[in-house]
Amino acid sequence: NPTIQPISLKRPYVHPKTVIKTISQEHIKGARVFLINMPLRESAVPNCAPNGLALLAARLRLYACNVVIVDLNAYRIKDVISEARNLKNGRHLSLIEAEGLLTQTINKYGEPDVVALSGMITTLRWQEDITKIIRLILPDVFMVSGNGLATEFKAGLFTWIPELDAVAHSEGDFSIVKIVYDSLQIKRNGFERSRLAGKLEPYYIGEVAGRHRFVYDGGRPDELDEVPLPAFDLLQEDVNGYKILEMYLQNEIWGIGANNSSATPFTMKRSINTVSSRGCPYACNFCFRGATGERNYGVRSAENFANELKFYHEKYDVDFVGVTNDNFAVKRDRIAALVPVLKPFIKDTGLRWGTHARLDEAADLKPDGNGNSAFNSPLRVNQMAEAGCVYIGFGAESADHQTLTNMGKGGFILANGLVEMNGFKFPRTMVEGIKNTKYAGIHANNTWIRQYPEETLNQLQTTVAFILWQQEFYSQFGDDISSVNRNMFVATAYPGTALFSHPIVRDKLHNNFGINYDQSLNPIIDENLHFYVSELDDADKILHDQKGRIINYGNLTEEQFMLVDQYVKENNISLESRDIIE
Repeated sequence: NPTIQPISLKRPYVHPKTVIKTISQEHIKGARVFLINMPLRESAVPNCAPNGLALLAARLRLYACNVVIVDLNAYRIKDVISEARNLKNGRHLSLIEAEGLLTQTINKYGEPDVVALSGMITTLRWQEDITKIIRLILPDVFMVSGNGLATEFKAGLFTWIPELDAVAHSEGDFSIVKIVYDSLQIKRNGFERSRLAGKLEPYYIGEVAGRHRFVYDGGRPDELDEVPLPAFDLLQEDVNGYKILEMYLQNEIWGIGANNSSATPFTMKRSINTVSSRGCPYACNFCFRGATGERNYGVRSAENFANELKFYHEKYDVDFVGVTNDNFAVKRDRIAALVPVLKPFIKDTGLRWGTHARLDEAADLKPDGNGNSAFNSPLRVNQMAEAGCVYIGFGAESADHQTLTNMGKGGFILANGLVEMNGFKFPRTMVEGIKNTKYAGIHANNTWIRQYPEETLNQLQTTVAFILWQQEFYSQFGDDISSVNRNMFVATAYPGTALFSHPIVRDKLHNNFGINYDQSLNPIIDENLHFYVSELDDADKILHDQKGRIINYGNLTEEQFMLVDQYVKENNISLESRDIIE
């Protein structure tokens, strides 16, 4: 029923920090909460521990709740099935295996009061299946979905996953407390008595399709330094003794073995992940940031961040920490403050860390408005290197000025003009950003998107030429070409992004999938959209519609598109391959 979606929009937003002021530890002490992490990218090793769920668990522990994390993404089974599917890293759990794991967990820890599922938009199929399994095992449990999928579709998700009692959008630090409180009120006092007493306000939205539903607003703590460290100890081992946390620590978070388009000239023995900021002040057209703060950018202090790195080194003996949030380098003053608090520790221990940033931040150029630019002093990347940073992942996406403009990345990247190199024109900001980073002693890794709407063959060739220039530049430092990422993701339109509303994308999605939009250009939630979202998976994946037709938003012919895909998969990006497809 496409009319379900607007229900959550009829009430004003209520920040959950105001709602939980009256909820004390005594109200929810002893509540049993299962947090379930959905599987991601079967082709890649699990190397990024579920930080978000571990943060929610740490919050609930402040209220003396009993929390269990069931990490369905932690498993890659190597057997005849994975061999037959050519999954060298192993396969996900089957649904029968997942059901067995959940049953064993319930038998060990007891029936939960709340089951909360976390997953990006690419986990729709998994959430549909897991909620059905949970309803069979626990018919009366309060079940909620959060993170990216829930943030995008909100009440509309009840259309596709009717087993849910609730969805929770955006940042869940405070709303998780209210979720547990509501579940206990219903369990102890009954639904109607709790509702009439006003205990379920303000997030109860009414009865939908025969079930009482809730939509929980998210909200961030005023100070990120007040957020407790993630409860990674809950990942120590599963009910069968499988040491999940140790697996994450041993799997490189970035590098060739990670199979996540990160390339490094170095390796790491033990690594762990964290975040130092939330939100993003920029608005790239292809990016959805709803679950992590949207454009509301906030950072942790240098001291708070440094203390976490020190803790992980001492607690888990890690030699590398991956800071997985975007735009680490926005706040120049925080970078400067990191040097005195981290430099001595880095020198004594050899701990290294890496993060993500923007190439304009690495270039650190100040355009004067007359076509000239000068470097800021000191450069941000130099100070990051002093503080122990050895890796920065840049979302370059394209080296062509028109494609960058179409992506919504043109402003800062193109502010310093273009430079001609090897017969191609590259943004000066990108070239200087790579150079500055490398000269600082930090490895710069770029990720790329191909076949963005309107991208021509020549524009794609410009990106290939930039990759080849980067390889040539890195060779001066003795780096092998494998240290330069040559993979290029296919442009994928995710609901909630500006790209999803692009005229070319709307036309393709309507003609190929039957997706329709309302007057505000929001997609209508129906079975056509359901099929499309269910197909979203690995970023390397080429989408096909119900008739098997490929989805290509750029201006390459289908033959050229498939040849490019072949070259990328064979790691055969070269000037020669560039010529072949002309």
